[in-house]
Amino acid sequence: MATETISPTMRRYAAEIYRLQQDQEDVALADISEHVETSPQAVSRMVKRLKKGGYLNHELYRGVRLTPEGEKMAMPALRRHRLVENFLVKAMAYNWAEAHEYADTFELGINDVLEDRIDELTGHPTRCPHGEPIPNKNGVMPEVNDVPLIEVETGWQVRISRVRTHEYDKLMYFAELDMVPGKEFYFRGCAPFKGPLRLYMDNKDVILGHELATALWVELVEKKE
Repeated sequence: MATETISPTMRRYAAEIYRLQQDQEDVALADISEHVETSPQAVSRMVKRLKKGGYLNHELYRGVRLTPEGEKMAMPALRRHRLVENFLVKAMAYNWAEAHEYADTFELGINDVLEDRIDELTGHPTRCPHGEPIPNKNGVMPEVNDVPLIEVETGWQVRISRVRTHEYDKLMYFAELDMVPGKEFYFRGCAPFKGPLRLYMDNKDVILGHELATALWVELVEKKE
């Protein structure tokens, strides 16, 4: 059972681990260090603290994964971060490629009252600008029924659900192509051996590199062939 008193820093670590573990079974300490922008030594200390509190499991040479208590602890931080991203994009006219990085700093000065006001001003969003779900105030994460584009069979009409990258150049390129959450296109197929993907969008063919396409998660709309 978790016993450690929860601090904002602990919530931030838990939120980052939660994000990372959506794409990998165990999260390496080096990945945590990169994403929270702190030293490996500081990460190691925090991991020991979270493990002692019952918030994560840590297997040597493999990595960490949050316990159910750890995931619960992460929800308020994820909610605040994703609400702030919406505020930065909708109210302050930042582009979505900047939102994640700026939200890390902006959210540090926000209390519960301001969070509720941001939620109201942005229309009570259920997704961040990149399409990631926003937990509700009770810490419940909405269910998202989507799949990686690279796993979709040829012949599907799909709708972009999430763009799962925070890399500035990639997000700017997706924006140039208008490949944002909610956009629909027809999936023509993928060349073998991780070759480029062929899409049909806005009445024209679009070629998308395999590495870039791994960031796109989509909802299946209609099978056309």
